Amino acid sequence: MNLKETKEDAGPLRLQVFLARGGVASRRRAETFILQGRVTVNGETVTLLGTKVEPGSEVRVDGVPVLAEKKRHYLAMNKPPGYLCSSRDPQGRPLALALIPPDITERLYNVGRLDYLSSGLIFFTNDGDFAARVSRPGSEIEKEYFIESKGPVPDRVIDDFLAGLNIEGETYRARSVERLGRCSLKIVLIEGKNREIRRVFSHFHLSPRMLKRVRIGPVELGTLEEGKTRRLTDAELAKLEKILW
Repeated sequence: MNLKETKEDAGPLRLQVFLARGGVASRRRAETFILQGRVTVNGETVTLLGTKVEPGSEVRVDGVPVLAEKKRHYLAMNKPPGYLCSSRDPQGRPLALALIPPDITERLYNVGRLDYLSSGLIFFTNDGDFAARVSRPGSEIEKEYFIESKGPVPDRVIDDFLAGLNIEGETYRARSVERLGRCSLKIVLIEGKNREIRRVFSHFHLSPRMLKRVRIGPVELGTLEEGKTRRLTDAELAKLEKILW
């Protein structure tokens, strides 16, 4: 599959494919929406996976029309702390989506997450297949983080994180940990479980002062300013494609 391809099939599409191409969610997440009865086709609720959508059909999710978008976007953002990776927030906190340049009219969503207080590199796209492959646990994509702790980090934290430690029934293991100073580390993860680094730090009664993701696979944050986005280069997309497909 070529990540730069933008052509659409002229014939009928499976509903979950249509939703993914419309920037609603990944195919897997779209399947969940269908099973939950949140999707209608020409006014009729559809809950059967694999339902085909004919060209010109009216598709809605939660009553909102969905259009199969032809233009694909692959963006890298330097998310500031204090922004939420979500399409909405009942508490009214700032959304990272609001930082997307206004000239992009297609509906984008974040690939994976960075928690509210963390900063750094995150992808935004309207390509559901790309999002699903980058996010899946078995993708083997390295994610590199720079962490500054509020207090000195004991050697035991590094040793245990590398060996793997069990916290409340969940195993956390880093691919590599490099000490940069008494209070700072560079950590490379593969699975990137929810709040993994913060949970490990909390287990040792530590708290990050700063947690920034600086790399996802071959894509580096580099000098991208906080709160800004840039398009992934053809070279970066080609390297990601080699890993993912």
